[in-house]
Amino acid sequence: MKKVKRKNTEAPFAYDGLDRVIHEHARLSVLTSLVTHTQGLTFGELKQLCALTDGNLSRHLQVLEEAGLITLFKGVEHNRPLTLCRITAQGRRRYIEYLSVLERVLIDADAAVKGASTAQSSEKPAPA
Repeated sequence: MKKVKRKNTEAPFAYDGLDRVIHEHARLSVLTSLVTHTQGLTFGELKQLCALTDGNLSRHLQVLEEAGLITLFKGVEHNRPLTLCRITAQGRRRYIEYLSVLERVLIDADAAVKGASTAQSSEKPAPA
């Protein structure tokens, strides 16, 4: 496992690497879907996998495309418009970096919960 560097040692729980573009739950769903489908997914497939409306998905795809995380290919298939979405190399890299920071959040939270549990179990109840 790769060590995540912390940029700000005075604010260890700031998690600067939680990329705001990716962190929004719908965009995280879209990127996760695209990472697991390397050949890409159509607009309709993404809509179904992520449970988003047409307008919602369109807006999130626009944000991801502007950030360089995905590419959109528009065409026609059987006389119907077709949009194919694929994650870019930069998108894959930023997604993996995001997951590394998210893993750090989980490790820190787990340590805090275990520390709190240990502290609570070592406390003796006050006499009644």
